[in-house]
Amino acid sequence: MNIVQIVSEAVPFCKTGGLADVAGSLPLALASEGHDVSIILPYYTAKISSKKHKIKDAGQKIKVAIGNREVEGELFTCKLARNVNAYLIKQDQFFGRPELYQTPEGDYPDNAERFIFFTRAALYVASTIQPDIIHCHDWQTALAPVYLKSIYKNLKAFAGTKTLLTIHNLGYQGLFSHNDMQLTGLGWEYFTFDKLEFYGKLNFLKGGIAFADGISTVSRKYAEEILTQEYGCGLENALAFRKNVLTGIVNGIDYAEWNPSLDANLTAKFSAKDIKGKSANKEAVQKAYKLPVKANVPLIGIISRLTSQKGFDLLETAMPELMKQDIQIVILGTGEKKYHEMLLRVAKEYPSKLGVRVAFDNTLAHQIEAGSDMFLMPSRYEPCGLNQLISLKYGTLPIVRATGGLDDTIQNKVNGFKFSEYSAAAMLACIGEALDAFKKPDQWKKLMQTAFACDFSWGASAKAYVELYKKMMKS
Repeated sequence: MNIVQIVSEAVPFCKTGGLADVAGSLPLALASEGHDVSIILPYYTAKISSKKHKIKDAGQKIKVAIGNREVEGELFTCKLARNVNAYLIKQDQFFGRPELYQTPEGDYPDNAERFIFFTRAALYVASTIQPDIIHCHDWQTALAPVYLKSIYKNLKAFAGTKTLLTIHNLGYQGLFSHNDMQLTGLGWEYFTFDKLEFYGKLNFLKGGIAFADGISTVSRKYAEEILTQEYGCGLENALAFRKNVLTGIVNGIDYAEWNPSLDANLTAKFSAKDIKGKSANKEAVQKAYKLPVKANVPLIGIISRLTSQKGFDLLETAMPELMKQDIQIVILGTGEKKYHEMLLRVAKEYPSKLGVRVAFDNTLAHQIEAGSDMFLMPSRYEPCGLNQLISLKYGTLPIVRATGGLDDTIQNKVNGFKFSEYSAAAMLACIGEALDAFKKPDQWKKLMQTAFACDFSWGASAKAYVELYKKMMKS
């Protein structure tokens, strides 16, 4: 198959979150299955190194109508692998900025205009490739299916093309003023409750949901959850209307980057067959956080955005009880100020039990995954989650809430520990079960070996996407 992926960020070029990991890894896995894959993304000149990625000017201008004016961009290319080409669309007015989508003050006010331009420019590039599948991701590129069923519906290059929209997090929808509808080039007949209109606003993601040939999310459980009022973010009815084309495929992880036997960030490498090095990493993490070096005290790692969505309201409630336990907790991440302050206050009061680093540090993140005995993810919702998958590879047992991808990938008391009710009491009970198991070396070793044996490589996920593409092609 000839597959074009239109996306707003992708590793190795630029990254703000898990979307970039998926967008960077999936094409390589698809190419290894024998498919031709192209990635089209914006050329963020402040973030992407032309020298590092050997990016070349394609010598081509792309003109896009935005409302009643025309905006010109330039096309650049590079090769990522034998069957994977990248196309980068340069437009410095839109993409020559310090960040991808927002500054600390908030979203860029012209994000609608920026991603209307990018999506239409990307479709122009895609038309020269004549793909079987156009795979777009999240609100930034969700207008692509809308355009293929409207403005470009008679274009021969897209005669047999099917579109797949992957939703990585339904909470981000691309909501804009109804006045921005005029920028899309679409008629007002598309601004209706069953298409792009959402409580008087323009909703990019809703448009994609209405028009895509297929819709996927990043876990089976999340595909079910988003059909409910609790998780649907106002789009549950739009999704329910299309549920016959909705599916969930769990993300993979890159075992070239996340592998304890290869990881250059670790104090000592280790594997399922020889876990001795894991204790050296535990000691290194304890020293990094100025905690007492104790091999027999369970170390719980947390690497996360410090937000309520990630369960930090539960952690705040549970902290007095947790600090009574014979445990150590290390936390790495940034987020809401109230949680920064709470965690730093508790760490000051219990310096031998809690270590907090309000930062992002990739090397330390690898060390925490390797050195921790357990990894806590008490999320309110989690479309997929990657850290629980990484933890399994490092023999670090996840403690998770049964939501989204956490529920799909963790089996209670098999390869980790899981609780259902979103409450501090349920989380504490689950942590208690993990601490009890830790005290039984034979049981703990068996749990670790089961975790090590889990395979969440991109190969399995790519095969699932290929099957979905084939199904779409037949429909």
